Amino acid sequence: VQLVESGGGLVQAGGSLRLSCGASGVTVEHYAIGWIRQAPGKDYDRVACISTGDSRPFYADSVKGRFTIISGLAKSANAQKSAYLQMNSLKPEDTAIYTCVVDTRVNQCLAWTQSQVVDLPSRRSWGQGTQVTVSS
Repeated sequence: VQLVESGGGLVQAGGSLRLSCGASGVTVEHYAIGWIRQAPGKDYDRVACISTGDSRPFYADSVKGRFTIISGLAKSANAQKSAYLQMNSLKPEDTAIYTCVVDTRVNQCLAWTQSQVVDLPSRRSWGQGTQVTVSS
C-alpha cells in the first residue's frame, strides 16, 4: 500500500485548505480511509474517516461543522482509492501534521470511533503526512 497526501500549507485563521490523499495497492473491496493529525508534543488525533460500511462519516468533535471528508469509496481492486479533507474556518489549534490512513482490516471506521479499543493500522498503511499551519 502506498499513500500520498498533498494540499497542506500555511493559512490565516478563518481560511480554508483542501487535503488530498491517493492510495494505491489497496485491493480489497471494503475498507475505511481517513485522516489523523499530530501537533507538536501531542498524541495522534483522529480527525475524520469514511468507510464502505458506515452510514455516515466520522468527525472528531473539534472539527465537526468545519471539516468535510469526501471519497468515492472506489471498490474495484485495480482502482486507486482516494479521499479529500475540506477544511474550513481553520483555527490555530488545527495546526498539525495531517496524515492519511487506510484501514483494510474492517469496513468501518472503528480505529476512529472506537479508538480506546481499536488501534490504528500499521504505519505501512499511512501516508507521509502534510503540514498544516494556521496563523492567528
